[in-house]
Amino acid sequence: MSIETISPWGRRLLHRRSFLRHTAGSLGALGLSQLLQKDLLLGANHDQATIHPDIKPDHPYAPRPPHFAVPAKRLLIIFCPGAVSHVDTFDHKPMLTKLHGQKPPGLPAITFEGPSGNIAKPFWEFKPRGQSGKMTSELLPNLGALADDFCFFHALHTDTSAHPQGENFFNTGMTMEGFPSLGAWVSYALGSENEELPAFVAINDPRGLARSGKNNFGNGYLPAAYQGTDFNAKQPPANLRRPDAYSSRDDRATRMLLAHLNKRHLETYPEDANLAARIASYELAGRMQTSVPKVMEIAKEPVHIHRAYGTDTGSDLKRAYARNCILARRLLEKGVRIVQLFNGSDPSGGNGITNWDSHANILKTHATQAEIMDQPSAALISDLKQRGLLEDTLVAWCTEFGRMPFLQGNGTGRDHNPGSFTCFLAGAGVKRGFSFGQSDAYGFKAAVDRTSVYDFNATLLHLMGLDHLRLNYYHNGLERRLTSVHGHVVRDVLT
Repeated sequence: MSIETISPWGRRLLHRRSFLRHTAGSLGALGLSQLLQKDLLLGANHDQATIHPDIKPDHPYAPRPPHFAVPAKRLLIIFCPGAVSHVDTFDHKPMLTKLHGQKPPGLPAITFEGPSGNIAKPFWEFKPRGQSGKMTSELLPNLGALADDFCFFHALHTDTSAHPQGENFFNTGMTMEGFPSLGAWVSYALGSENEELPAFVAINDPRGLARSGKNNFGNGYLPAAYQGTDFNAKQPPANLRRPDAYSSRDDRATRMLLAHLNKRHLETYPEDANLAARIASYELAGRMQTSVPKVMEIAKEPVHIHRAYGTDTGSDLKRAYARNCILARRLLEKGVRIVQLFNGSDPSGGNGITNWDSHANILKTHATQAEIMDQPSAALISDLKQRGLLEDTLVAWCTEFGRMPFLQGNGTGRDHNPGSFTCFLAGAGVKRGFSFGQSDAYGFKAAVDRTSVYDFNATLLHLMGLDHLRLNYYHNGLERRLTSVHGHVVRDVLT
């Protein structure tokens, strides 16, 4: 007997047999879609299927092919925590000079840290650089001199105006902690070309970690093997030094015995992927006892290298950062896949100026950071180019957001500006002497070819031969990726 019901609104409701028939069809369709997705056939576009790297648990760092051929083999990230002011460095805005000292027309009266003051012209003069005539400021003259090698992004914007969340978002694609960093994604996808050193090294500021700490280079929910190894030119990884009472011969014999025992252990438990991965990590740590001390022999670099990087002049912090830059080049030269170099740390870690955060006295804070960062960073990029490494190394200079075109109420600093900021790329696969996007006349908002952090990270992955839509990891019931459900490759910057 067929039963149907009329609703109070006069609409005919589904009767019992129709309900069962439709439900059965729907469940069948769901089952079919699952099978198609499993076999990578859903949507009839095999090119868009998720790609999971073929990782052998006992060789988690083995080199793996990219999704498509690209010239970039290595990635150098120079990250400047604290928010570098784009309107005082690389984004020239003549309107700020014209309206200097005036109340900002149509701009907010209150920003992140309170009342806004008057429009302020750049604190450093802008000059044309190189054949491209790119206008950059005298704050960073050494980097400015390399403008013909850079590809600038002038219309970047982000989703947060707080430093810890901004660092998280730029480096992991999420404002919260616990998500994989860009470097972790790349090492997970591509492995390493070097069996003696980590695939991913984080060289932290001489003053310590940035605000978001190890989350900036962490593995998140990816296997622990893909987190960045944290050390710098002054502090090698812990426990790498052989005890004085132990000879190199004894050390070698001990490692050979451990390798034999590990092999027997794996043969006993051949299906234990966690055991295999743990042994592989320990074996890499053992090899690093020999490889890391050699790569850290910075004092043996020629005098002209130390002079170019600035290890012999300037403040102690500048010298320490310069040694970190030499270490970065040596790691890249040895085949380390990703090196993330930090210029700035958490302000709670000590007294004085620790990063680019400039709510007050921007003349002092930015000048202090620039003295540390400019010469060594420019020397690093120039050194990579001179050695031919820039042909297959991608360089990304980044900060978490920008700064306002007007002063804060205190009259000496600029507040956070998530609406517009500047970063640049150099090296393999990107146009040289090129600027993409524009902020508005004040540098307040991204205006032309607006570029999100998702877009920027999607472009970085693309330049490393990875499709951000296909590089996923199944976690907590979802296929997750660096760019979440967002992001487009900025193809205008590609060669």
